Amino acid sequence: MANVQWFPGHMTKAKRQMEENLKKVDFVIEIRDARMPDASKNPMLDQLIQNKPRLILLSKKDKADKELTKQWVNALETENQKVLALDFIHENFSKQLIKASNELCINLIERQKRRGMKPRALRAMVCGIPNVGKSTFINTFAKRKAAQTGDRPGVTKSLQWIKVGQTLELLDTPGVLWPKFEDQQVGLKLALLGSVKDQVVNMDDLALFACEYLMQEKPEIFDIVYHVKIADTPYETLQNIAIKRGYLLKGEIDENRLMLSFVKDIRENKCGLITWEKPHVG
Repeated sequence: MANVQWFPGHMTKAKRQMEENLKKVDFVIEIRDARMPDASKNPMLDQLIQNKPRLILLSKKDKADKELTKQWVNALETENQKVLALDFIHENFSKQLIKASNELCINLIERQKRRGMKPRALRAMVCGIPNVGKSTFINTFAKRKAAQTGDRPGVTKSLQWIKVGQTLELLDTPGVLWPKFEDQQVGLKLALLGSVKDQVVNMDDLALFACEYLMQEKPEIFDIVYHVKIADTPYETLQNIAIKRGYLLKGEIDENRLMLSFVKDIRENKCGLITWEKPHVG
């Protein structure tokens, strides 16, 4: 498989801007996809934010495996890091978010009170890789169209401050992907769920990767959704789906249609609620 590399010029600029703007914020809100909380984290963030408190929001929890989401929340929580799993579109999460923000910044709030100052609005930098739901989160929370949204990577291009009531000020940042995926599995997961543009990946690679994972972790899907038996290899299993669904072209299997439709099924949740990673234990 060709190495997925994707680092447009505006991403380098965004990284530099993030470094500069970290000085202006009290904590960081990092948005990850609940279906792949590890693959959708940005490894550059750790070195950038260092000791700042971090609130991790696992977005799209309505599309993820519920039990695994609970496990991920527990695995990611630390003293300086809180985690909330949310559905940005169908859930009213404002109170939860404000409570978690106040708890993370309790030392700062107490310090201001001791100095006789009225605690000011907390400032948070919102960051996340492309297409994890960052702009949707900001618009829902601000109750207005404050950020551009689009179901494709790289819609937000510049930084902007968004005031939310009296309690929070959010600094939106563009979605930043790192220069190169060291682990090709990370690149495949991100491409499968739409964080990498389809133009730079091979649909066959995505379909085979997804099929292999499901054969191991959720084999019942093939019986329930596709009414086929699992074969020895992902390729043969996909061929069974093609035959069952009549994806044929002049008597041969229409591979293009097969691979595209399988990836589309996954993206549209036709295969149910799937989380593509388990938390590391120990």
